[in-house]
Formats: sequence, C-alpha cells, structure tokens
Amino acid sequence: MTQSELMKALGLVLAALTLAPLASGGQSADDPVTVSTEHPRLFLRPNRLRLLKRERERTSARWQQFEALVAGGAPMPERGFAQALYYQISGNQAAGKEAIAFALSAGSDLRQQALVFDWCQDLLSEGQSRDLAARLEKAIASAPSDESVSVARSRALAAVALFDHVPKTPQRELERIVHTWWEGKTVPALKSGRSVVPRDDAYALLELLHVLRDNTNSDLRDNFPRFFKDFPIEHLLSYYPLPFQGPDSEYYIGAMHKPADPDLRLATLSRAAELAMVAYDTNAPESQVLQGWLMHDRFILKGTFGVTYEFLWANPYQPGLSYYHVPLVYYNADFGRLFVRSSWEDTAKWFGYFDGVMQVFEEGRVMAVNPQRTTAPIEMHEALICLGQTAKKFRIRLDEEDAIFIVGLVPRRAYQVEIDDEEMFESVADPGGILALDAPRGKDIGIRIVEVPPSGSKVDSR
Repeated sequence: MTQSELMKALGLVLAALTLAPLASGGQSADDPVTVSTEHPRLFLRPNRLRLLKRERERTSARWQQFEALVAGGAPMPERGFAQALYYQISGNQAAGKEAIAFALSAGSDLRQQALVFDWCQDLLSEGQSRDLAARLEKAIASAPSDESVSVARSRALAAVALFDHVPKTPQRELERIVHTWWEGKTVPALKSGRSVVPRDDAYALLELLHVLRDNTNSDLRDNFPRFFKDFPIEHLLSYYPLPFQGPDSEYYIGAMHKPADPDLRLATLSRAAELAMVAYDTNAPESQVLQGWLMHDRFILKGTFGVTYEFLWANPYQPGLSYYHVPLVYYNADFGRLFVRSSWEDTAKWFGYFDGVMQVFEEGRVMAVNPQRTTAPIEMHEALICLGQTAKKFRIRLDEEDAIFIVGLVPRRAYQVEIDDEEMFESVADPGGILALDAPRGKDIGIRIVEVPPSGSKVDSR
C-alpha cells in the first residue's frame, strides 16, 4: 500500500469507530455516585502503582529525572503533587511530610490538597487529617466558582479523596458533577456545537475521566461517544507543525486564538493530556497513534513543572502506531473546526479554522488569515479551502485526493450549491460556518453558492 492508501484506510477505520458506541456502563440521572476503593484512589490504582514502582526498581530515565529534581530540592512549581508522588513510589517519609506541610499551608490549592490527603493518608496525624479533611469539605460544600472543567476536576478529586471520611458532602458533590454539571449542562452544550471544553482544558478533563472511572465506575464518555473518539486526533492535528525549543526539552504548541509567545505551561499540560489519553484507553486505535507520537525522546518533559506528569502517566512499554498514517485533513462538523497539514514533517504547511479564527502556519510562523484581503482559495496538499466571506463563485481543479471546504459562512445557515454538470442541492453550514463539499476530480469545475434566506427575509443572490 502507498502512504496515501494507508492514510485513507486509517481514516475509514477512525470514521467507523466514531460511529461505534463505547461500552455501556454510564449512569442514569438518578443513580447514586459512590466510592468503594481504598487509598490511594487518585490515579494510583494498583496497576499504575505497580508500573511506577517497577520504573523505580529499573532506575528508568524518567524515574532518575524525577528523583533528581525532587530529592535534590529543586523548586517544584507543584510541590505537594511532586512530593506526595515521590513518597508513594519511594516510601521516603520526609518527602511525604513535606507534601503534608505544603497542603496545610496558605498557598496550597484544592487539587494538590486532595492528592496529598489521598497519597499521604498513612502519614497524616489525627490533627492533620482532621484539618485537611475540613478544608476539603468546606471547598466542595460551597457553590463552585465557575462551570469550568478545571474547577469540576479539582472538586471531584477532593470528593473522591474525602469519601467515607465525612458524611454526605462528598457524595452530593460527585452526584452534582456527574448528573448536573456533566450530563445536565456540559453534554447538551457539546451536542449543540458549543466549545465548552477548550483545548487547554484537555488535561483537566482527562484527570476527571480517570478519577471517576477508577473509583465510581462512571465513564463520562458514554454520554457523547463521538466527541471522545475525535478528541485524540483533533488534539494531534491542532498542533502547529514546528516544535519549540524550550530550556529543558522540545515542545509542540497547540493552536492559539491569537499569535503570541509560546506558553510552555500549556504545552506541558498538552503533552500530559496525551499521556493520560493513552493511559485511559490503551487499546483504542487513536491511543496507539497518539503513543507513536509520544515516543520521541526529545519531547520527554524534564523540567520542574512537567517531570511529575511525565513520570506519572508515561508508559514506555505501550506499543504505538506511526502517526504518519493519520489523515492530514481533520474536519469536525459538530463544532465547525478544520485542521489541515501538508505533511507530517516539521516543515509542513498548516491551516486551522476554529472558533471563528483562521490561521496559516508556514516557514516557522503563524499568520492570521484576513478574509477581506484573501480571495484566492488556500491550497494544501490534500485540501482546498475557499473563503465564503469574500466569494460566492469559485473556479477550481481538484486532484484525486483533495477535499474541498468553504469556510467563513453563516453558521447553521442553509445554502444552495451549484456545481458544473451536477444537480443543484441544498446544504447547511456547520456551527463554525463550514461547508464540506463532494465535487468532481481531475477537471476544472465551477462552484456557486447562494445563501437561502431565512423565512420572511430576502438575500441578494447576485
């Protein structure tokens, strides 16, 4: 098979899997959400704990880097997280006590307090346990500060860690998160095409998925399987092609709404999200592709912020598939997002259309596309992108592998489409204002689109 044929084959596999339902196991709106697991509950379930302890026994490169920073007294940005994990794997009580001291300090946050309470449970004195439990309960008993994924994640970690230590409050909070926040608000918003889970919240979402499935048998994916089937591949295609050289390793930078200096904290969490995706469903084809992407040593997180995530989630023994077989064109009709690469090389040209933003990355820099100044179609290796803001008629020629997209239309608006020698038809733009068309290949054709006026109004179709 040629590389092109392999790409097409994998594309068909991923499309089929997108339509296949995930294994059942979701809960109905009135099911109680309970925790019956023992400490440690948060991420360090028996299989992962054994894996990490074997990494220490084998003195793997990831363990050596993690130990060198923590045991060497490096200033860890998330000190409670790092010290508590080091205690769980090494048994070093001094590290565990440092983690507890941090969790009880004024500068600690809810997520790290929950991790320390769970991972250092056997080191807590009666007074420390009572104090930390009171802080966790107070935090989850009050109304959430916002509806973001990161806030829900931190509250879920606290509720799971605290479950069976205090009555009622943890279970009420878990049921609120699962039934009210997720099933009642977030999933309906996602199904309506609203981007309520930003790319930068991917890691927080994965922590939430892990902690709920590990401890309550609630798989949040069951409510919207297609969203989670697309999630890993969209994450991969929404990177700018050229890596950024950081002080400790190289980073891929996720697409930004406005060109700016790379945020290495977000880049770190982006890789951590991918590691956690693979750990969540190791057998999925998308996870195996992602694992192939993650196996390059030059991207291993070695700095004080990223090293804890790298050690916690990476599994170097997990086989991966080459991401070179992933189709270069990714289109998500649910949210109106389009990402296209010319190749999988670092020098590739990249096009992104998301949340109303249109960008091209080429020759090492990202450029915003101004539709008022760009009338010619944007040509990519396997796609042609026409700008509907500035033209309603297009003269194009498609190669056999090309896809054609018209972007910048009115979201959810109907359009009449005329293609030379084809019967006119009507198509509706997706929530982002994109039409994906099927047009004849191998010859020059004309395409004309006319907006269908809403009921009771008129639109100039000239």
